[in-house]
Amino acid sequence: MLREYQGIVYGRLISGGKVDAPIDRHPLQRKRMAVIETGKPALTHYRVAEKYRSHSLLTLKLETGRTHQIRVHMAHVRHPIVGDPVYGGRVQLAKDMSPELIQGLRHFKRQALHAFALGFEHPVTGEFVRFEIPLPADMQALIALLQQDAARMKR
Repeated sequence: MLREYQGIVYGRLISGGKVDAPIDRHPLQRKRMAVIETGKPALTHYRVAEKYRSHSLLTLKLETGRTHQIRVHMAHVRHPIVGDPVYGGRVQLAKDMSPELIQGLRHFKRQALHAFALGFEHPVTGEFVRFEIPLPADMQALIALLQQDAARMKR
């Protein structure tokens, strides 16, 4: 089974990698998940698709399917998903960020995370089938703001 996501995270990652950290229910906040030593195995691979001044667009692949896995893992490595009210904390703003980007980040009302590719072995033919869907308009708009902000700072 193939599950690929794209997500915008806080922080500028240099390269890809993996997060191999077990996940289970948070011991105190039972509606949340957390990296817990005695949890179930969880493995997330990530690759930097695009870098901005203080954010990164990642392609993420799941090897396991734990509840909130990508959100928990990215927060665990201190690069939470933009717009994640549970694991992301408050909006992080960089110095000299454009007013448009500040507004875009503050008004992004969901997790900047999108399942763009799913694949599996067809049960009848045995052939591997893959389905892709483009990024939603709100994420495309946020990426455009991030690109504009990065270009503005290069001048």
